[in-house]
Amino acid sequence: MRDFYACTAPAPLDQAQGLRRMFAGTRQRVLPLAANPHVAFSGVVLDQVTAALVNRGHKVLVVDAADRSPAPPEMALIDLGACIEKLSAQVRYLAARGLPLAHVDTRGSATGFVDALLAAAPDCDVVLVHANATDLARMFMRRAARPMLMGADHAESIKHAYAACKLLAQRCALMTFDLLLAAEPRSRRVPAIVSSVASCADGFVGAVLHDWAVIDPSSTPEDPPEAALDRLLAAQLALVDEAPALPGAALAATAHA
Repeated sequence: MRDFYACTAPAPLDQAQGLRRMFAGTRQRVLPLAANPHVAFSGVVLDQVTAALVNRGHKVLVVDAADRSPAPPEMALIDLGACIEKLSAQVRYLAARGLPLAHVDTRGSATGFVDALLAAAPDCDVVLVHANATDLARMFMRRAARPMLMGADHAESIKHAYAACKLLAQRCALMTFDLLLAAEPRSRRVPAIVSSVASCADGFVGAVLHDWAVIDPSSTPEDPPEAALDRLLAAQLALVDEAPALPGAALAATAHA
């Protein structure tokens, strides 16, 4: 009888390559979440998005790369996979402040960092990247994505969210966005905030606010996800891969900004 472990295929060059083969049938999605230093409950937003993805049956790698996120271990530039923490059966976490910039190539792109993340966590079918808009622009300049903006119920956070939208539209020609608002769900200000963001994105950048959801700052990961957040994430995961924008398309799309 043929030995179960016998194989005529060439041996993998390294452990990562072997894992990539094992999970080759798993489609990995990368979701960008723009960090916002003016959102006091950004950790709650990150937790709720992660919990909602897990609730949908996904295994998630949370990449925390914002300016105020924890610094990565020194080993991260040598062995990224070894620095990923297992928080639960379905959630992995990587402290990644500064790592996108460390992976920038001669063209100013950090798409190599995204590829490294996918290779380092082959069993995770969703990679949630929480980073500043400038880093997201470097990572997603050649990838199809609908960035998720983060905001709260006050003006500075909304200004920052709009600035992130404008930067990503100009640099990457990404022209659709979602908005996650850390706010009291029954606040009467929420519809006006959403309308303002949508109006500014359309009028000054030519971008579209595709969907939005409110996240209660008092919620916990154990709380069931709100229907609006679940719907928003379902659409995020259903995005169809597109060809990269042609050089200069970003500037042409925002010439009237």
